[in-house]
Amino acid sequence: MLKLDEDMVKALFADPKINKTHKLGAVNSINWARILAQTTYYFHAYFTLTRSPAYKADHKVRFVVPTGNFGDILAGYFAKRMGLPSEKLVVATNENDILDRFWKTGHYEKKAVHGTAAEGGIPADGAKAHEDGVKETLSPAMDILVSSNFERLLWFLAYEYAAGAGMDDEWNKKQAGQEVDAWLRELKSKGGFGVHPDILASAKKDFESERISDIQTLETIKQFYTSPSTNGTTNGNASKGGYILDPHSAIGVAASLRSIQRNSGVHHISLATAHPAKFANAVDLALKNEEGFSFNTVLPKEFVGLEQKEKRVTLVPKGAGWEGVRKIVEDEVEAELKGSR
Repeated sequence: MLKLDEDMVKALFADPKINKTHKLGAVNSINWARILAQTTYYFHAYFTLTRSPAYKADHKVRFVVPTGNFGDILAGYFAKRMGLPSEKLVVATNENDILDRFWKTGHYEKKAVHGTAAEGGIPADGAKAHEDGVKETLSPAMDILVSSNFERLLWFLAYEYAAGAGMDDEWNKKQAGQEVDAWLRELKSKGGFGVHPDILASAKKDFESERISDIQTLETIKQFYTSPSTNGTTNGNASKGGYILDPHSAIGVAASLRSIQRNSGVHHISLATAHPAKFANAVDLALKNEEGFSFNTVLPKEFVGLEQKEKRVTLVPKGAGWEGVRKIVEDEVEAELKGSR
């Protein structure tokens, strides 16, 4: 398995050379099969809610989703199109907030930061300096400059807008494709693009957005650990506090609390995205001074000693580009077939 950025993945999938000899697969969020599978737990969560004693049939339902590459929440959008009774999907971003800015302004623009302004994450949790201008945060799985799946939603928005011209469906689809292509070319050449106000209004019918800072993330982790309302609902073995959120899930919860303040009488389902053990240092930063907290109570027994296990890593030389990755894929597959791996 190779861990690549999604631009490289897309380049490999579009490369005719490797596609003649290899059948590539990807398990990241640009894989349609993954998005299709993710639609199921929206329905599962909804029907679980309807069986809850707290459920009120006259209340609408919102799903709040921590979002970087827009894959998980896109699954919610497709679930909604399939009939999921969701009033809104709330996009919850960290400080890399291109999606929040789109819903607030109608402009989808890169906002690169460099130097000390880009610092702030914890390397041990996966944060790293990005030459392309992504800001390091305490929620590194959401640290993106642009969202790889957003173009899929853009196509549907453009398609609905084109349908207003009264032409046939084939024309609408072609027009939507041309519109998205033009937007993405502008994104690449100018760093951003804007959409027609009617398209933004269409996007707002199904979505809202919130931006959560690192400070607010830590505050939310602490609030839920110390809140009496969550005591007894723990995901640790011997925690005296309440539920321990990982930093990504905390972003969704923080966005939910804001939405609840604006929308009383609406059920909110906030999607959790990771186990807190995966981002141990951010959790420890939030809770290290809390009485009774020990991260050892959160770490699953299967994880104990994992850091001491052998690591196998293949480094791609800097500047090798996606062609260098292609060479590694070809070499690794050949070695596997020869039985030398």
